[in-house]
Amino acid sequence: MAKFPVINMEKLNGEERAATMELIKDACENWGFFEVLNHGIPYDFMDKIETLTKEHYKKCMEQRFKELVASKALEGLQAEVTDMDWESTFYLRHLPESNMAEIPDLTDEYRKVMKEFALKLEKLAEELLDLFCENLGLEKGYLKKAFYGAKGPTFGTKVSNYPPCPTPDKIKGLRAHTDAGGIILLFQDPQVGGLQLLKDGEWVNVPPLRHSIVINLGDQLEVITNGQYKSVEHRVIAQTDGARMSIASFYNPGSDAVIYPVPALLEKEEEEKKGLYPKFVFEDYMKLYALLKFQAKEPRFEAMKAIATA
Repeated sequence: MAKFPVINMEKLNGEERAATMELIKDACENWGFFEVLNHGIPYDFMDKIETLTKEHYKKCMEQRFKELVASKALEGLQAEVTDMDWESTFYLRHLPESNMAEIPDLTDEYRKVMKEFALKLEKLAEELLDLFCENLGLEKGYLKKAFYGAKGPTFGTKVSNYPPCPTPDKIKGLRAHTDAGGIILLFQDPQVGGLQLLKDGEWVNVPPLRHSIVINLGDQLEVITNGQYKSVEHRVIAQTDGARMSIASFYNPGSDAVIYPVPALLEKEEEEKKGLYPKFVFEDYMKLYALLKFQAKEPRFEAMKAIATA
């Protein structure tokens, strides 16, 4: 099995640029995932976010998790639990408008750093989209524009903690799925692993790497690139030791953005590959995804195609 792709973004500024762009291309086409280092987000700032996130979980969420999820999931557990996840989460919305002020229990300092982190991640997402454009032979800004609805893109963060689980063989931290949106930027726990992706029929670990940001591609990028880039199934395996922190930020199309394969990429395809992906409004896809998140993406694409031709 090939080694999980780790990209040093500093190398984009020197003579290794072409080789680094090739690594990004291979990761997008064959993995749907990669990790970036030297991405421009200060490492001491990331340490602060990690500390505050773990403190917030301990103080405000751990007890609630034990009462709600742990007791329910472990009640007379005989068979595998297939309808719930071993995770404690809350959601932050950044764009088109923030809901940060409405989230209870966050300290002022935590609110402030998460707001700042979101701005840095938004910038990184747009930088990566432009690198994808370069690799795809598209004009700079094409993908960012494709994500723009009337109010720009949607952008939000899911903050998760995966506490130690006594029966990881019976319940997943997070069940297998592909992500519905555009580009996902994940700041994961540097010590406790558990994230896996499906490659060539095998589950591969995404290595915990201090100060890295894990990038994965959502269904929308697969549609826009007409399948050249892949949205890949992934899951989180619950661990018996240590709580795993996960801060996943989703840079997605605006709810009214119309998503379809890039015409310039379609021109290069053989006839049978031209009708692979549908054209749809992102919000309509999300309604379908909400019902079918833990199922394969292909039937979702087919269902959207059927709606488009109805």
